[in-house]
Amino acid sequence: MLSTLAPRSRRGRVAGLLAGAVASAVLLPFALAAPASTLAPAGSTAAAACAGTAWTSAATYTGGAEVTHGGHNWRAKWWTQGETPGTTGEWGVWQDLGACGGTTTPPTTPPTTTPPTTPPTTNPPTTGPGGKKVIGYFTNWGTYARNFHAKNLDTNGSASKLTHILYAFGNVQNGRCTIGDSYADYEKAYTADQSVDGVADTWDQDLRGNFNQLRKLKAKYPHLKVIWSFGGWTWSGGFTQAAQDPAAFASSCHDLVEDPRWADVFDGIDIDWEYPNACGLTCDSSGNQAFPRLMQALRGEFGSDLVTAAITADGTSGGKIEAGGYDAAAQYVDWYMPMTYDYFGAFAAQGPTAPHSPLSSYPGIPTNGFDSSTAIAKLKQLGIPSSKLLLGIGFYGRGWTGVTQDAPGGSATGPAPGTYEQGIEDYKVLKNTCPATGTVGGTAYAKCGNQWWSYDTPATIGTKMAYANDQGLAGAFFWELSGDTSNGELITAVSNGLN
Repeated sequence: MLSTLAPRSRRGRVAGLLAGAVASAVLLPFALAAPASTLAPAGSTAAAACAGTAWTSAATYTGGAEVTHGGHNWRAKWWTQGETPGTTGEWGVWQDLGACGGTTTPPTTPPTTTPPTTPPTTNPPTTGPGGKKVIGYFTNWGTYARNFHAKNLDTNGSASKLTHILYAFGNVQNGRCTIGDSYADYEKAYTADQSVDGVADTWDQDLRGNFNQLRKLKAKYPHLKVIWSFGGWTWSGGFTQAAQDPAAFASSCHDLVEDPRWADVFDGIDIDWEYPNACGLTCDSSGNQAFPRLMQALRGEFGSDLVTAAITADGTSGGKIEAGGYDAAAQYVDWYMPMTYDYFGAFAAQGPTAPHSPLSSYPGIPTNGFDSSTAIAKLKQLGIPSSKLLLGIGFYGRGWTGVTQDAPGGSATGPAPGTYEQGIEDYKVLKNTCPATGTVGGTAYAKCGNQWWSYDTPATIGTKMAYANDQGLAGAFFWELSGDTSNGELITAVSNGLN
């Protein structure tokens, strides 16, 4: 029974790391409490026992790990390696828990660790954004043609505005969670100029690739959470088999996400099933209880860690929202991300032209119910609270070619050319090559030559964030981070609009 599954939470993860991977790297024994005969003389105050493992520069420590060093107990605030307790200052990684193993009187000889002659390289913790969630997808394939890496989130200012990163995607095969791209995920060796902290990967280190870079990004921005997303449009076909044995699926996902090599990188799991009991690239007929059972099993495995889902935003009557069982599954998720984009595009090659991410309906919209506000209203009508819903934004546009009409509703001859895929282009490109010429349904469109594009701008994002706040939504999420400008125009509009 699912109700008998013992949740395996982050506390269990930390304990496992200390007992396993971290402990195996520590070369020194546990520091023992002093026997009674060696305690401080009468009149002095006894210090706490040195209960942690002895610190060593070779070990890796995750947030919450406790060590002993220099006669003090210390607690790590986030992931660290090689940073000596007592040298990183109040803003550094190590929190001083006080003296241990003797009196509070300072030792007559200085600690054996010599303070550094230069200031520590660890930056003060960066203050995170306000109370609303700002969540962006980071794709593993961005490491290839896009040449987009975790470091870009630091240099373009996104990391300080994000609250969560969705790492896309893990695969779903044979009823199990599996690695999506091992090279991009954890094998690629990063050079110093590509690395978040300017340190190149070595041939013999345990973890490389995006996972290690995200670890470094979290160390620099301790407020950041990273969620591993599984499925997506291409890999959703595996969920049908997974739904046949939800407990086995959830267990496999937990084992993968919590692999000791990268357990500290991830703060939970996201399910992007397109779509339960409906059709996407493939069709599923598992029934409207399949998704709730799957999410219940995942909650049982992941305990207090994050469990989220990207879901349909089909607001049509009797459409995918009603079919999916999202109302019954809502109790098991931290939040839902209805994908309020890709409503229209050059997958209908001859048009009519229409904005792919309208906030609201408008006269002449090709399909009633294909807009963000209708989808949000339908989800709320099912009893899903606003506090568990986010608004989706596309950091890209969809477009047609062979268009003569400026306004929406024109005919076309096919998809417009795109850098990586026909009919799709990043905002950072479109803002220069085909600037917006009008707005409809709360989003922008652009007519340039015989091309017609729709996409969101900082101004239309401001309108959408005002809507999200008015509706009491938990925040916003977007696909995907590499589509923004080098100075983060769109994420700035999201963050400022929400907060």
